[in-house]
Amino acid sequence: MANPWTGEVALVIDGQRRVLKLTLGALAELEQVLETPSLVALVERFENSSFSMRDVMALLAAGLRGGGVELSAGELARAEIEGGPMQAARVAAELLARAFMVPGET
Repeated sequence: MANPWTGEVALVIDGQRRVLKLTLGALAELEQVLETPSLVALVERFENSSFSMRDVMALLAAGLRGGGVELSAGELARAEIEGGPMQAARVAAELLARAFMVPGET
């Protein structure tokens, strides 16, 4: 079960419920993969709805690894995501928000 207080978010991929989490290593990976000047810039892209599906895929892949699931970018690209692209984008945004949430905030 995903624990939102520890930054976890759940997503059903290929019929399996997976727990995603952005660890420090996953966040550093995101900076490198997305070649973003800062994580704040990435957060702003999601806040302004100017993110790309590349952003979504990178967030999901990093979150899966942070949650202990090794899934290649190719495997993730071919996977069936319950709820489709909109659900994937919603989970990516929630994952990013939870990574920077201070306990006690809603």
